Amino acid sequence: MYYSRLKLASVLGVCLLGLLLCLPNGMRKPFPSIPWRQIHLGLDLRGGSYLLMQVDLKSLTHDRLQTLAENTRDTLLKSQLGYQNINVDADKNTVSFQPRDAAEADTDVATLDKLPRVVPNEFSVKKQDDGTIALVLSADAIKARAREAVTQSIEIVRRRIDGTGAVDPEITRQGDDRIVVELPGISDPERIKALLGTTAKMTFRLVDSNPLHATYPPPGVSLVPMANPAEGGPLPVFDHVDVDGTDLTNAGAVIDQQTGEWAVSFSFDSVGTRAFLSVTQTNVGKRFAIVLDNKVIEAPVIRTPITGGNGQITGGFDAQKATDLALMLRAGALPAPLSVVEQRSIGPSLGADSIRAGILSLGVGFLLVVVFMVLFYGRFGWYADIALLANLVLMVAILSLFEATLTLPGMAGMLLTLGMAVDANILINERIREEVARGRTPLAAMQTGFERATSTIVDSNATAFLAHVMLFVFGTGPVRGFALTITIGIATTLFTTLLLSRMLMARWYARTRPASLPV
Repeated sequence: MYYSRLKLASVLGVCLLGLLLCLPNGMRKPFPSIPWRQIHLGLDLRGGSYLLMQVDLKSLTHDRLQTLAENTRDTLLKSQLGYQNINVDADKNTVSFQPRDAAEADTDVATLDKLPRVVPNEFSVKKQDDGTIALVLSADAIKARAREAVTQSIEIVRRRIDGTGAVDPEITRQGDDRIVVELPGISDPERIKALLGTTAKMTFRLVDSNPLHATYPPPGVSLVPMANPAEGGPLPVFDHVDVDGTDLTNAGAVIDQQTGEWAVSFSFDSVGTRAFLSVTQTNVGKRFAIVLDNKVIEAPVIRTPITGGNGQITGGFDAQKATDLALMLRAGALPAPLSVVEQRSIGPSLGADSIRAGILSLGVGFLLVVVFMVLFYGRFGWYADIALLANLVLMVAILSLFEATLTLPGMAGMLLTLGMAVDANILINERIREEVARGRTPLAAMQTGFERATSTIVDSNATAFLAHVMLFVFGTGPVRGFALTITIGIATTLFTTLLLSRMLMARWYARTRPASLPV
């Protein structure tokens, strides 16, 4: 029960520091010169938008099959092996073709089996009963690619949303192919939906100059529609990608100095610069299409070789469209399109009602606990209430320090933490009562009561701590918010119960030296 001056100052210093960290949450505009940290309100308290988006796995598989078909065509031509009718079947996950000569079938299989695989055992090469040769994607490879695509999509979605200035968005995986996006403070998510619903897969491909191919495209050429239908019909564009948009290093919205209209400037890394230079050197006078999400934005004629790795896209943009396109190009292309499965909006008024309800429940619960402790334990009950208030302050301080997001489940966790803290104080006071009933002196009763209660309090809180850590690690959304406040509350409960309340009792005893204890 002895508290040195250093120990006394340390306990009080922690409490004062916690109070100081709490203050910014009650200020509208904290002092800008001081790096204040505040708690962010979640979607259910602040209002905002909820989007449940699904990754189009069929499109992902189809794109991989198209790439595999192109690799098959190039490999066979380089190996001087003929083929007929390369066909992509997305339903069966196969790329098949007819060999030029049945005698070359085994050679075809051996050659194509050496194609690089994105994941181990991604596909197998087989001879079919009808004489065709098929490259078959395995189900395990498709699942692995889907998991990778969702993880990649989450990171790209996060970069795009961060670029809009949204504060504290929550982006999590749901199931195998879905992503949950929560945007506190954004009640009109149309711009966000447009940003996330655009794959932003940009490629640079040559246009086939043969006029007949504009009606009857040969293999390796596709009719790609114009982004602006007023500019004409589809263009025959080669399937081969000369320069990939993944080689872009930067993009920004600018005003074209010649036309005065908004445009998007871009620059390539060293790989893209070399590829851009090579294609423009060897194809002067030909049209070079800029294709975004399978639509031609523009197809200018190559006048001179482009050596700097820089370019500019014009297409009748306004300021918002140019800014959004530049943002999507900087964030990178999604591996597959995202579709909105569910959308909900929570107005600020509903969020304000939730805040009032949460604060009211927290205040009433705290008041009832205070009254209970005073009625049953007198002066020691008051000390327990002071420790309880300090516990609440420290919880808010730690949440502020880490700029955590507070939700309604989080407020429920804070209320539950106060109940757990009261349990610890009740256990201590009951232990002290038992020791007084056994005839111990006041000081011995307090000392023994704390000693015997401490191990029980630590054991019970340790098991609860581990359980809620697992909830935080494996949970999502509201479950993590609840687990976070409980986990922090357990740590503050141990501090306030075993150090602060004991210090208050010890200082009171040292000052008054009572003949009996008020329990």
